[in-house]
Amino acid sequence: MSAIIPPSSIPWTWLVIAGIFEVVWAVLTRYTDGFTRPLPTLATLVAMGLSVYFLSLAVRSLPIGTAYAVWTGIGIVGTVIAGMVLFDEPRGLVRFLCILLILAGIAGLNLTVQQ
Repeated sequence: MSAIIPPSSIPWTWLVIAGIFEVVWAVLTRYTDGFTRPLPTLATLVAMGLSVYFLSLAVRSLPIGTAYAVWTGIGIVGTVIAGMVLFDEPRGLVRFLCILLILAGIAGLNLTVQQ
């Protein structure tokens, strides 16, 4: 992997992967019917585990506060967008502005970490 991604970017790559799995498990939770459906429940638990695993790889090199905030930010933004696309959730201007504020916070935290 280091041949494709510079070594200093690898923790951020793990963090993005962790954030993607965060979105996956959040969306899958909708299909578990209160964790009563075995296959969606299993898929959700696997995605949760992978999300936390990749987060743990990222925090080997990144500050925990920054990594956690970015991880949850990816989860929030990704889940909101997935809800709009998959479940026809509201798409108002204020909602998009709030997403932009979250992204600005993630970018700001990213800028504060010198790797």
